[in-house]
Amino acid sequence: MPEGDTVYREARSLGDALRGSVLTRCDIRVPQWATIDLTGETVQEIASRGKHLLIRTDSVSVHSHLKMEGSWHLYRHGTAWQRPAFQARIVLETLDCAAAGFDLGVLELMPRTAEVPALGYLGPDLLGADWDAGEAVRRLAVRPDVPVAVALADQRNLAGLGNVYVNELCFLRGILPTRLIGEVTDLPALVGLAHRLINANRDRVERTTTGNTRRGARLWVHSRHGQACRRCGTRLVRSKIGRSELELRDVFWCPRCQT
Repeated sequence: MPEGDTVYREARSLGDALRGSVLTRCDIRVPQWATIDLTGETVQEIASRGKHLLIRTDSVSVHSHLKMEGSWHLYRHGTAWQRPAFQARIVLETLDCAAAGFDLGVLELMPRTAEVPALGYLGPDLLGADWDAGEAVRRLAVRPDVPVAVALADQRNLAGLGNVYVNELCFLRGILPTRLIGEVTDLPALVGLAHRLINANRDRVERTTTGNTRRGARLWVHSRHGQACRRCGTRLVRSKIGRSELELRDVFWCPRCQT
């Protein structure tokens, strides 16, 4: 499941391959942007901001969001693609390679000057050079009547956490995901753990919160409902929380280890 660490790695890989190169082909399969051709422009930079990815050329920013299933693929010319090319929503090519975006939840072009207005609502980026833990704590505390799982996943509070990290953080801190954020006694510790955990995973594909990278052993609670808690053996529980369809999310927890 794409979260902030996934987007960080994809931005880094795309940057290594495309930065400083001239685009030799541009094919955007979104009606609103399909007539725009960036061929001849130079890729200046690729950046991640929380779960958002920005490919900056001479004139625009190609903004994408992976949502639940999106991904960017890089292919050297002449090598086989893992997915059919017609399924890509965008293809950007240089003399050396092709970058293709599949199942992107958001794909749009914007003037580079529009990035700040468009993404200014985001909270501090957990993987950003300008990470501000104090500001993240302040934002979380503004709405004390919101469940912890909802507050942590709200990108306006801190940018980069998805459902996997949210559930794992709640377990590691012994907090029920349904508890109100205002009842959490040590928000700085929770935010600090979020920062350490996502940074520990930013350079590896096999995301783990247990420290074990073996398949089936990487997570404490997420998607493990009905299985035994790795700490106490109690059967793990699953539910849904949220005050609206937009906030609704799956939560997983141990009834004994979390209160």
